[in-house]
Amino acid sequence: MSVVALRNRLTQDDIRRLIKGESDEVRAMAARKVCRRMDSPNLTQTERDAARSVLELIATDAAELVRRALSVTLRQSPNLPREIAIRLAMDVDTVALPVIEDSPVLEDEDLMAVLNKADTVKRCAVASRADVSEPIVHRLLDSGDRAAVSTAAANDGARFDPAAYQRAFADFCENAEVMDAFVARSHLPLDITERLIAHISDTAMQRLVTRHALPPQLAVEIAEGMRERATVDLVDQAGLAQDPKHFVQQLRMNARLTPSLILRALMRGHVAFLEHAFAELAGVAHSKAWLLIHDAGPLGLRAIYDRTGMPPRLYPAIRACLDVIHSMQLPQDEAGRAHYRRVLAERAITRFQGLPEADVDYILSRLDSDEAELAQAS
Repeated sequence: MSVVALRNRLTQDDIRRLIKGESDEVRAMAARKVCRRMDSPNLTQTERDAARSVLELIATDAAELVRRALSVTLRQSPNLPREIAIRLAMDVDTVALPVIEDSPVLEDEDLMAVLNKADTVKRCAVASRADVSEPIVHRLLDSGDRAAVSTAAANDGARFDPAAYQRAFADFCENAEVMDAFVARSHLPLDITERLIAHISDTAMQRLVTRHALPPQLAVEIAEGMRERATVDLVDQAGLAQDPKHFVQQLRMNARLTPSLILRALMRGHVAFLEHAFAELAGVAHSKAWLLIHDAGPLGLRAIYDRTGMPPRLYPAIRACLDVIHSMQLPQDEAGRAHYRRVLAERAITRFQGLPEADVDYILSRLDSDEAELAQAS
């Protein structure tokens, strides 16, 4: 092997230690120094060809420590030849993991080959890469490896397409480790955030509040009623601006589009939520639901309400809320909206006073504790 072209960059002692060092440690130190010099972007093609020969020598060294020196030193280098990177990725874990985790020269087909023979440790290394393509994410899901899927779930660089999210929930919805891992992502689709609420732990719920700027109410104990309130808070945050129809469908798919949720949302002024919820439950287009809900007469709302399957005893509360909403104008600033919600609740609850006591108790039992306290104050 000729290294003449590199002698202006490497000393004779460097090469001697690499080839004939008296111990693995000495040869590993020499390999590290050689690799650093060879990673220079200023090498000529002749020098690069010579460097490749030296790297191949290091990659086939019998000593694991020497091969690891190569792997660690050039783990992020774009100058590491791909064939050598593949060889290192197939090596023992201590040698393979740095390259699997960080090497930019490994392509999807190389990572697929690694996964075909990988154990959990190597799968997790693939899942932790800065960029994990959709096909690789699906291959990780194919493995059924909880640790690897958790690693990918927490990795912003792992690209989960809608089908991958669906598979993850289908296969791991009962696995707290996987579900909690999704919370670590900096961005989650709204429907995925909604589904997570039903599956993650209280600790993860607190992280969801912190990482995704959700209202702090989500950090309290998540009993069923509080889970519904959490969904309303998601409606607040999302504003139902992007895809309210899909959001409502997701709620129904997860058995979360409950009468108490709909009433609670309406008492917070979410009329659009009510419109899409009624359209979904009644099986009609949103435009038709809108016309019936906002019918100035008494028949339109009653007609669509009866088609939704909502409890008959909740109808007066829905009617009262809508009457109050139609008489008020929604402010645009946050402070004004908060005042609007308080006034809406006060006026709507006042209208409940003409109802039979049992019906009032039933309605109030469907609301969160804060609305119930407001009712008692009224």
